[in-house]
Amino acid sequence: MTGDKAEQTAPVFTGRRWYFPSALIHELDPDATRSGRRPRRTARDWVVDFACFLLAVLVGLAGADTVSRDSSIPESLAAADQVIGALSCAAVWLRRRWPFGLAAAMVPVSFVSETSGGVALIALFTLAVHRPFRYVAWVAGAQMVLVPVYLWWRPDPDLPYLAALILFLVLTAAVVGWGMFVRSKRQLMLSLRDRARRAETEAGLRAEQAQRLAREAIAREMHDVLAHRLTLLSVHAGALEFRPDAPREEIARAAGVIRESAHEALQDLREIIGVLRAGESDDAGRPQPTLSALDTLVAESRQAGMKITLDQRVTEPAAVPASVGRTAYRIVQECLTNARKHAPGTEVTVTVAGGPGEGLAVSVRNAAPQGRVPHVPGAGQGLIGLTERATLAGGTLEHGPAPDGGFEVRARLPWT
Repeated sequence: MTGDKAEQTAPVFTGRRWYFPSALIHELDPDATRSGRRPRRTARDWVVDFACFLLAVLVGLAGADTVSRDSSIPESLAAADQVIGALSCAAVWLRRRWPFGLAAAMVPVSFVSETSGGVALIALFTLAVHRPFRYVAWVAGAQMVLVPVYLWWRPDPDLPYLAALILFLVLTAAVVGWGMFVRSKRQLMLSLRDRARRAETEAGLRAEQAQRLAREAIAREMHDVLAHRLTLLSVHAGALEFRPDAPREEIARAAGVIRESAHEALQDLREIIGVLRAGESDDAGRPQPTLSALDTLVAESRQAGMKITLDQRVTEPAAVPASVGRTAYRIVQECLTNARKHAPGTEVTVTVAGGPGEGLAVSVRNAAPQGRVPHVPGAGQGLIGLTERATLAGGTLEHGPAPDGGFEVRARLPWT
């Protein structure tokens, strides 16, 4: 997942990498951030750094001219001022590597060297761009505190004291504000990058969740469809195995049921696989069973030899919602399958009752099995799946042993 993000982020700078600051590219490039290496200067960095160096030189030349015209300053101090100013201009090229160190060092340097004033402002701007406000506040505060002392020590020959003080304070505040504005723009770009990555990650998680839910729905559907057919195969094959001397008519009937169940199971499996290959949900494939198909299900089970009593007391069967009817059908289907597997030969009572506004009650109960029960393997997930299906439909499902030793499943589904 991390590698995919890096591949998706890197093309943002392809063909126009020179346009962005190296520090911003370093933040936006996951590979550079993980490696911890220093970002290389881009063409934009070189242009900006050279412009800052040129601006510092021009301000330093103006300061040197002012110092040279001031007769109260000895020539040795003027020469030292210019040497310090030249070294400060050279230090501009280090502003990206040590923004706080350069800005802090320029506070005392600019106090004693008038030719270093431009470098001090450039270092303060760089600090505001690359570091949090608390660092900027300390350096800018120190400069503002020293400005009145500096103007008292070296008054401006062209401006009165108050005007020069206001000009210096406003210029310092403007540089700090400009640097913080640039920093906020970069932070906004980084936040948008993070939001885009989070949105991409969440979209991937939603897609994975949707796929998982689709797989679970298909798995439940395959269990509901195929378990009924395959149980018939298992029961009748087991009967043939335990009674090889059965009458010819019973053997022929059991073989017919096995052949028909195998054919229908294969047909159901083909339809489900066809839906998977088409990339659509199961609802777009074969028609889903509803409550009206319950009679067919019971008749099919009776044909397989089960004793079933069906009691339907639904006031308006045609008005049952499709989802509720399908859930009721699947509950009865799974219960008949379980009864055939674990209590063969017993009588099963299926009761479906209810109406609009009062809900739909489904009850499937089988008597206690008699004699030896053939072992039929099962996954043991049928009742868990029924409970989940009923819960998803907004209803409830309970199951457990009956007082007579049998087993009963009771479900209640909403019908609004």
